[in-house]
Amino acid sequence: MNVLEEPQLLQALRDVEDPELPISIVDMGLVVDLRTHGQEVDVDVTFTAMGCPGMDMIVDDIRARLLREPGVERVNVEIVWEPVWTKDRLSDDGKAQMREWGISL
Repeated sequence: MNVLEEPQLLQALRDVEDPELPISIVDMGLVVDLRTHGQEVDVDVTFTAMGCPGMDMIVDDIRARLLREPGVERVNVEIVWEPVWTKDRLSDDGKAQMREWGISL
């Protein structure tokens, strides 16, 4: 049985992109918390707005991506609204990518 490592799983989530901008949900600051329990992964995510049209797609993509990792048998994704998303949650790479797309911060 593989031991799930949170840094490895967080790295895997870099493959999941926001459907509106080609920026990972990690760099967008949408991943609030990630925890492992045996072969189960719990992920708390937030969104830039309550009416975000990509929420279901992102949640499905998170689950699908993590289930491809060795040893992951179950993924629970919870949408949380605390902390509130602000541009301060963007990583430095995320900020640079946004600027490349002409989005001012």
